[in-house]
Amino acid sequence: MTAANAPAPGLPAKRVGMHNWLASYQAMLRWEIVGARLFLPLLVIVQIMAGAGFVLGFGLLIPNLDDAAAMYLSTGAVVMSLILIGLIVTPQIVAQQKMEGSYDFMWSLPVPRSAASLASVTLAGLVAIPGVLAAILVAVLRYDLTFAVHPSAVPAFVLTLACGALLGAALAHGLDQPQLTMLVSQLTVFFVIGFSPINFPIDRLPGWLGALHEYLPIHHMALAVRSSLTDGLVEMTTRSWMILAVWAAAAGGATGIALVRRK
Repeated sequence: MTAANAPAPGLPAKRVGMHNWLASYQAMLRWEIVGARLFLPLLVIVQIMAGAGFVLGFGLLIPNLDDAAAMYLSTGAVVMSLILIGLIVTPQIVAQQKMEGSYDFMWSLPVPRSAASLASVTLAGLVAIPGVLAAILVAVLRYDLTFAVHPSAVPAFVLTLACGALLGAALAHGLDQPQLTMLVSQLTVFFVIGFSPINFPIDRLPGWLGALHEYLPIHHMALAVRSSLTDGLVEMTTRSWMILAVWAAAAGGATGIALVRRK
């Protein structure tokens, strides 16, 4: 093999197959972490403060919470930590890369774009963990709650995080203007916090909006996480699992289409 045909350091000689995909994924994950190293510690601190703040803020807003209400609101804070990291951080990172000029360079690298996209989702998941743990810890200390962690917690957390991050990625890669990406991301967060049944039951919404949420992923994200952390508080049905899986697959497909369309 001549020097001109030598593979890039850290990648296998044949850039096909699972070995190459895994090596590419690891390389792109390092790229994402290094690229975010300056604001990553601050982002983790913000996640911790947000997770803890949601739980404490509910207690100030609604004094004398009973155990069921405290559990409902505390698990809602966990859901918020998982969703918002994907809908806020992922689009903002991509928008920042576009403004810096590193976006086109990154997608010109000889790595599978699915591996690069999954690396972004993984980074969002790593950043979300401290906020989730902070929300659970503060809920235990503040309201003396006992969480019941079920085996469904793993698919519930993974699907919720993946769906939120992939929706954010589809938004970020699908819009060419980074300023528009950040604006739409903020509007989406406003809808999630104010008009989505995460911290209140779906029957409190107007009929048309409640019916809409039956087909949107946010309500089912909340059901998945809440049912995996509690006993009998809510019921997660097969239909809800299917809707979450379809939305995650659709968001992943939309992200892939947006990336493939780039030259």
